[in-house]
Amino acid sequence: MQPPTPPAAERLFQFIEEQEAQRSRIARLLHDEISQVLSAVGLHLDVLRMDFEERHPEVAGRTAEIQQLLEKAIDEVRNLSRDLDPSMVERAGLPSALSRMVGRCRETHGAAVRLLMDPAAHVPTNTATALYRIAEQAMQNVLRHAPGAAVEVLLRPSRAGVVLEIRDEGAGFDVEEARAACRGLGLWLMEYHAARAGLDFSLASAPGRGTIVKAVFKDPAESSSLAGMN
Repeated sequence: MQPPTPPAAERLFQFIEEQEAQRSRIARLLHDEISQVLSAVGLHLDVLRMDFEERHPEVAGRTAEIQQLLEKAIDEVRNLSRDLDPSMVERAGLPSALSRMVGRCRETHGAAVRLLMDPAAHVPTNTATALYRIAEQAMQNVLRHAPGAAVEVLLRPSRAGVVLEIRDEGAGFDVEEARAACRGLGLWLMEYHAARAGLDFSLASAPGRGTIVKAVFKDPAESSSLAGMN
């Protein structure tokens, strides 16, 4: 696949950097302000419930129901904050971040996702973040264009490094046609993250044949070792 033209690439990269900065701001807003306000409301409801527990048990019961709904809202806000935070992968690690993402896709969208990870697959932090963003974008594409398709997310070591693959059994599409028609923003986003981390990226798809997204991290030490064997 041919990369975007330089002017288009420059505008795209600027857009993505602004998007990442916006995600970070929203994550901080959700965590530092909205989550704190909701927690404070929960404490006030707890006091109110205890005040009415003996004199008006029916009010206390309704208050407890409201508290349960509020707790669910707080959990969702915290989940969104963690998902949007660019440092989430750095703090939790790539396997944990991928597991969390897949779990949310299953729970929220009913997606049929199979996650296979080899514990021997280790990558640097910046590489882990890029791999996560690629997997995240690939899953968003599946949920948007083929919500009922079975998906497999695979993270495994290779002879020269680590491979991430996202395979889906959706309808597939013509990659070059989508790019020419400017419908390939998701593809460009994945290419951007791969390029910034120095990953080899490829996407294979065709109408009726599903899609395979692949990103490869080549460990310099492993690559040097293999070169020395030749």
